[in-house]
Amino acid sequence: MGTYYAYQKPVYQPAMRLISAITNSFPAVVTTTFANQYVNGTIVRFDLAIAVGMNQLNQQFAPITIINPTQFSVPIDTTNYDTFSIPMSPPQAVNTAAQVIPIGEINSTLAAATVNVLN
Repeated sequence: MGTYYAYQKPVYQPAMRLISAITNSFPAVVTTTFANQYVNGTIVRFDLAIAVGMNQLNQQFAPITIINPTQFSVPIDTTNYDTFSIPMSPPQAVNTAAQVIPIGEINSTLAAATVNVLN
């Protein structure tokens, strides 16, 4: 089985995070494997391998709303999307890391761009 790592305290923030769950709902709720340190209004893109399902969400992007340190919602209706599931055995478990990648911020907030996270 493939092993994937994401640094919990990377040098550059906001950083890519691994996804452990995505709900079939509107809005969709995304859970990361550990605290993501994102802020409201961060725009993220989804990078989902075929094996994890919910391929309809792959390469979509949206601003987020923070729920707690490991969860956020996106205004995307995933109700009728395939179910998200991380495979646990080969061969599907190889190269299946589901990732969320920050790509920007809503200009009216610019919160992450002005916070020094390297302290």
